[in-house]
Parts: sequence; C-alpha cells; structure tokens
Amino acid sequence: MKKIVFYTNQFFGQIGGEEAAGLPPQVKTGPVGSARAFCELLESSEIIATIICGDNYYAENMEKSREFIVAEIERLKPDMLIAGPAFNAGRFGIACGDICATIGERFGIPTVTGMYHENPAVELYKAGTIIVETKNSAQGMKDAAAYMARIANKLNSGEALDDPETEGYIPSGIRINIFSDKTAAVRAVDMLIAKLKGEPYQTEIPLPVYDTVTPAPGVKDLKTAKVALLTSGGIVPKGNPDRLPAATAKFFKQYSIKEIDALTTGDFISVHAGYDPVYANENPNRVAPVDLMKRITTQGRIAELYEYLTVTTGNSTSVSDATRMGREIAELLKQAGIQAAILTST
Repeated sequence: MKKIVFYTNQFFGQIGGEEAAGLPPQVKTGPVGSARAFCELLESSEIIATIICGDNYYAENMEKSREFIVAEIERLKPDMLIAGPAFNAGRFGIACGDICATIGERFGIPTVTGMYHENPAVELYKAGTIIVETKNSAQGMKDAAAYMARIANKLNSGEALDDPETEGYIPSGIRINIFSDKTAAVRAVDMLIAKLKGEPYQTEIPLPVYDTVTPAPGVKDLKTAKVALLTSGGIVPKGNPDRLPAATAKFFKQYSIKEIDALTTGDFISVHAGYDPVYANENPNRVAPVDLMKRITTQGRIAELYEYLTVTTGNSTSVSDATRMGREIAELLKQAGIQAAILTST
C-alpha cells in the first residue's frame, strides 16, 4: 500500500476562512477536509496525513513553512505528495506549487496538484510538478479530484503518463520526441490543408498568444479633464446590497459619490477576499481614494470628478471576464465624456 501525504489550506482543511489565513502549518493524521474527496478514488494507496497551513502564513513565511513540511515528509516517508487543488486562488496556488516542487526535488517522489490555467502559480511551478487543469472555483472539486487521483494512480503504479492533452494536465514546457510515419513536411502540409478547409487540426508547437493593448494618448491638460475613479478592491456600501462576490466576479457596479466628500467608515466596506480588510474597512478611502479625488477637484487640478465610483473585485477573476467588464466600463465612461480614469486595487 502506497503512502500519500496531502497538503491543503485553512479553508479546505475546514479550520476557517480569511480569519484563519495566518495559521502556521500543522499535521493531522489521515485525510482531512478536501483530502477526503480523494479517498475512494486512490488505488492501492492511502492518505496517511494531511498538512494544513494558512494562505497568508505560507506566503509570508515561505522558508519556515518549507522547513516544517520538509521535516514532516522526512518523518512520514510518503511515496507521493498531493496538494490542493488550488483552482484560481493565487496564494494557495503558490503554496501548492512551491511545496510540490520542493518536495519533488528534495525527495524524488512524485507530486501532483491542481490549478486553473490562469492561476499565477502555473507559470512558476509547471516545470517542477504535475499540475492538473481545473475549473476556476471549488465548484469543480469533484472533477479535479477525479483527474488528480487518476494521474496519482498512474504515477504510483509506475505507469508513464500520456501527453498533457490526453491526461488533462498543464504542459510543463518539456518537449519529448515521438515517432511518426509521416515526415515533418508532410505533417505541416496536412495541417495547413486542414486549416484552410476549416477542419480540426492539432499543432505540434503551440505558441503563446498575448493581448496587445495600445496605450491611449496622454491627457494634455488635466485641469480641463473629467476623470473617473474605479477600483477592483471591492469597496461597496454597507451590507453589499448588490451582492458583489468576494472572488471570481462577473459583474461590476457603480455607486454615486456626487454628494459626498469621502467614503465614511461604516457606510462603505470591502468585500474583497484574499487580503485582510481591516484597514480598508477602517478607512475605505485607502482602497478607493474618493477623499483625495474630491480634494484635487476642489483645488482645480482636475476639472470634474465622475459622479460614480465603479467597483468590482479582482480576486480570482478570469481574464475573459475582466476583459469583458473592461470593455463594458470603457463604453460607459466614453458615453459619460470621461477623458481619464484612475483604477485602484487592493
């Protein structure tokens, strides 16, 4: 029976949410929290322990966290480490990737984690561990566990993995040679013909595609400009009346700031997950500086401040949703005659 150690964060370890993000790493016997989703899927192996660590703690104490986990792996002597899945959670993804890469290199055992392809940890750690592609939120837990467990079973049995597309993991950037009954020239022509016919084809060398954004020309004279204030920091009226999500936002809202000189404590709050909102709630202007914008308007440094604060949450929001919202916001600002916009984050 193969032995597996599982790593997860405070949320999936069922200890707490953001208030427990400072939790130091700890070890619990057997499968705990999300590790239980893997138990019936794993073949000829068992989860002997679950390591749980707060997202903030790992991010702020990486060396200390690594030392603790390395020591536990040395003590427990597992055959494999499974971490996550982290979906699109950046801090959790960094922890999972860092742990898997560290343990794989240090002990030479297979490691598996799972992430959404836009998780920032993917580019950092895809060469150091197997990263199964997941959905962008925990709604995809069932599928993620099934794919991760299937790959774990193969690795534990000593079976070689198939190509990333077939297996469902993110390419590591390592190319391998395979035999083909057609020369490269014939394969290239076949792909070209298929492309011209509108038929499906699979490139052998996928190239990254990056959006190119042409910067708008600078504002010649701010003293004559109408300026808008936007934030992805999740600052909303008390009670969050429009139910703006704390993460993976798919919409934005606008709130009137026409009759106020600043965002007052208690009347506006932060609903943004992924960081400690204490200081933002104490003074919401720290995230969305309405007070400063009103002041420079009064001083004549800008001609006019747009009467609405435009708000969304940037935490784990997909690039596609962010792009769509950006276009929608830009159209609104254009219609309102805005010459410049300031976008703040957390």
